[in-house]
Parts: sequence; structure tokens; C-alpha cells
Amino acid sequence: MMYSDIPAAQTLVLYFKSRGVKNIVISPGSRNAPLTISFTKNPFFSCYSVVDERCAAFFAMGMAQQTQEPVAVLCSSGSAMLNFYPAVAEAFYSDIPLIVVSADRPSYRIDIGDGQTIRQENVLEKHIGYSANLKQDVSHARATISKYGKPLLQNSQDEVQAYNEKEIKKALAVAFGERYPVHINIPFEEPLYGRVEDPSVQIKDNNESFKVGLADKEDWGELSKIWNNSSRKMVLVGVNRPNAIEPEVLQVLANDPNTLLFTETTSNLHHPEFFESIDSIIAPIEKSEHKVELFQRLRPEVLVTFGGLIVSKKIKAFLREYRPQQHWHVDSKKANDTFYCLSKHIKTNPNVFFNKVVPENSGLTSDYKAFWEQNKENYEKKRNAYLKEVPFSDFVAFNQIIKRIPEGYQVHLANSSTVRYAQLFPMDQSLKVFCNRGTSGIDGSTSTAVGSSIFSSEPTLLLTGDLSFFYDSNALWNQYIRPDFRIVLINNSGGGIFRILPGKEETEEFETFFETSHGLSAEHLAKMYGFEYWVVENESDLIREYKDFYSKSNRPRILEIKTPRVLNNKILLGYFDFIS
Repeated sequence: MMYSDIPAAQTLVLYFKSRGVKNIVISPGSRNAPLTISFTKNPFFSCYSVVDERCAAFFAMGMAQQTQEPVAVLCSSGSAMLNFYPAVAEAFYSDIPLIVVSADRPSYRIDIGDGQTIRQENVLEKHIGYSANLKQDVSHARATISKYGKPLLQNSQDEVQAYNEKEIKKALAVAFGERYPVHINIPFEEPLYGRVEDPSVQIKDNNESFKVGLADKEDWGELSKIWNNSSRKMVLVGVNRPNAIEPEVLQVLANDPNTLLFTETTSNLHHPEFFESIDSIIAPIEKSEHKVELFQRLRPEVLVTFGGLIVSKKIKAFLREYRPQQHWHVDSKKANDTFYCLSKHIKTNPNVFFNKVVPENSGLTSDYKAFWEQNKENYEKKRNAYLKEVPFSDFVAFNQIIKRIPEGYQVHLANSSTVRYAQLFPMDQSLKVFCNRGTSGIDGSTSTAVGSSIFSSEPTLLLTGDLSFFYDSNALWNQYIRPDFRIVLINNSGGGIFRILPGKEETEEFETFFETSHGLSAEHLAKMYGFEYWVVENESDLIREYKDFYSKSNRPRILEIKTPRVLNNKILLGYFDFIS
């Protein structure tokens, strides 16, 4: 093994090793050389090189998302770290323990006109669980410090060491215990490339365990009483990890005639009694002349939510207008008042909550669920009928893609139109679905999928739109993409979602500044990055080519599906009219 000769670099590496932070994603640079040397020369760590810092951070976040363990991403000084910010924000809102490590210039180099130098301390503070700003070692490059940064010598090296250890331990405690992203900023003075075989520091680690605190004491009897006396209950589930909810819990909820359980594609929950396409239930009500009466009939007395953010704008608009008497959010960490009526944050996991509150049979019956099941059967039949009537489009393509994904795949959805189309079609229950819904940005979908695939026991499919794909094309610029990695790219030559939002106009300004229409193809990117490339432009070709797309290969594959830009929105909006 080999270590940097700079104590702060040694200290961080030793703490990471003691806590089991072994996956390190490194973007190249010079100022971070002390850390790069120390991590790459220690066999305990698995190091990954990703040049583009924005991609590197999402890559690391995808790894942490999959392993459920903290993953570190490391960069040089200057603007490099700012490119981490989109992934940091996503990790913050998605409860993913990303550890950002930034090398910094000494304090006496900042704001004097030196290159690659910015104000790095606390720059991520609005979207970070903890910012650890380490102090510069005074035992290293002492002559330079004496010349330019003499005030630093007021502290001894022992004081600096004690402070740095305390800050690193605090940051790791937050990453492990609270599952927030954290930032560790370390100033280094040149020389940066000195090495030693044995570290000069010994860390004082008491190996404390880090766990989220126990739930607040709940009056389970009172909660159960409210639940059992309610004839209209709704359970709404956002982003949720696969296999997180016990099958017995799901079955009890499915058997309750007074409970509607609304899931989304990102919920990873499946049961024939659940309602999988929320918008297909609500859209016909919005268009009905009996709108108020039907919304009142759908309005729950008790709303229970768990999981991450909700995709459907329609369910959010409905619950904000027709608020339940009680809204309980079940989560051990936080509760968002999404519908402006949160009455209780129940700090436990959903399995504990439902096992304590929901009996197998409350004895109370109503037609709440039965009435809406009729509506569910109606839109399912009409969806199939509509698919037989409409020409090739995004709507038709998504239907064919989703129902033909092989069992067991890990599926990553890009944001914007992609995740919304996916909401309209049932996913096989063997699929594990992920999407960056913390900030819902298009900027890192591909990078996250690639990072997540590293530790997935199943093959990975990225289902993406053209703007998301081209925006994050540097995600393919690394050597870690598995041969079984698949990308299905829906290319409608622009930001298709803007055509279904209010304010659409057939003008040059709309096409240029909102839809951003283009004529790009993924063919040359596929060739540059070593992907096999397939392209189709109609339904029959899609069905034919799709049969072999998932077959074993020596290289990853991209299937580009070209759809009609000006027709897609009409067909999607027409679907909601048809089922109404």
C-alpha cells in the first residue's frame, strides 16, 4: 500500500476504510492527487475514473442507490466541484448517501487571482446534510505556509489533526445515520505527489454504529381506531424500493373494501387490486359534467402516504382541492406536506405501521373500492381499444416497449415525458424500477443508470427520451458499461412534454426555445462509445427488432425509436378523451 505524505489525505482514507466506504469515483485533476494516490494504491478501495464531474456524481449516486451504502465522489479544485451540484440536490431529496470530497487550494490562495480557485467552503450547504471544512495541515509545506499563510501556524498540527478527525466523523455519521449527502472539503498545499508506505497518523475511531433514531412513541390504538372507522381510505405510494413492503401487508390492503391503493411505476408495488394508472382514473373525472360529485366520491377520509415524490400532477391537484380529513405520512426520516393538509408524521417504516394499525378484517364495508374498480376496468378496456385505432407514436411505442421488457430487469426511467408515459402502462412485477424523482431533472438519468448497473445482479435497461439522452451523453464516456446494458431511446426530435403542457403554440419561438426541435440521431454516439446500434421508425419494425434486442451480446446496445414529433401530443391527449 501507498499513502500521500499529507496527513489530511491519510486521515480521510483511514476513516473511509474503517467505516467501509470502499467505492470511490474519481474525476481527474492535480489538486486531488494526494487523495487519488491514497485511494488507488490501497486494495481495499474500488476506484472508478469518470472524467465529467457531473456524470461522475450521478454515477456515484447510482451506485449508492443500488448498494444502499455511502459512495464517495472526488474532484479537484475550482469549478469541478460545482458540477457535482445537480447530483447532490437529487441525492438530498432522494435520501441517497453521497459523499462529496473536494480538494481545495489553501485559504491564502483564494480571491487573489489564482487559477482553478473559488470559494469552496459550504458551497453546497443548501442541499447537503453536513459540510466538513477541514483545516490545512501545518506540518506539510511549512516553509510555504510561513511565507504566505503565517496565521495558520497559530494552530499546532495536533490541533489541526483533532479538528479534522472530528469533522470527518461528523460527516460520516450523517451519511450513514441520516442518509443525507455530505461534503468534505480539504485544502492542500504543494507539493502534492509525495508518497509514503506507512501513514504518519493514527486515527482515534471508536467504531460507533450509525442508525436512524427510533420512532416517536405513537398511540397505535388511536390510529387503528381512526383507520377502522373510516369507510373511504386512500393509500398513495411514491418512489419506493423494490421488495420493501411485506407481501402480507399488501394482501391485507388489497382485501380491504374501504381502501384504494394508488401506485405509480416508481412504487414497485404490484397487485391486481391496486390502481396502477392514477391519471387514467382522474382524467375522465376532470372531463365529466359530474366532476364535483365524482371528486367528492373519490375524496378519502384518511390518506396515508409513504415513499418518495409523486409523479402524477392530477392526483396532487385533486388532493389539494379535495383534502382528506386526515393525512398521515409514514417515513422514519421526513414528511412532505405535499397536499397542504399533513396532520401526522408517523416516524417508522410502512411495514411496522400497517402491521400495527391495519387489521385483517375491520368489519366495516362500503362501496368505495368497488365503485372505482368499475372505472379501472373501463379504462383498461378502452386503452386496448384506443391502441388499435391510433398510428405509430410515443403512446404506441411505450406500450410495445414496456410489455416486452424481459423478466427480472432493472429499469431506469428518464424524467419528463418518459416517466409520465410509463405511468399509463402496467409493468411486470419482476421488474425493478428506478427514476431520479428527487429533483426530477433530465440531467443525470443515463449516468445514474450506468452507476447503478455496476452492482445490479440483473441486466439494466435505460428507457429515455432524446433530450435526456443527448444532454447526458458523456455518461457513456467510461469503461464500466456492461455488455448487457440496454438503452431504449424514444427520439421525437424535441422536448415532447412541452407539447402537452399549457401554452403550446405552433410558432418558431415555441419550437426553438421550448420544444427545442432538432434532427439528431444516436448513431454516431453509439459508434464512438462502442455500442451496437439499432433504429426503427414504425410499430412492425419495432416488434420485429425487439425480439433480439435483449439477447446476449458482447457489447451494450442502443435501440433508437423515431416517432412523429407533431403527432405525439395529439394522440396522448386523445387517449384521455377516449377513455372519458
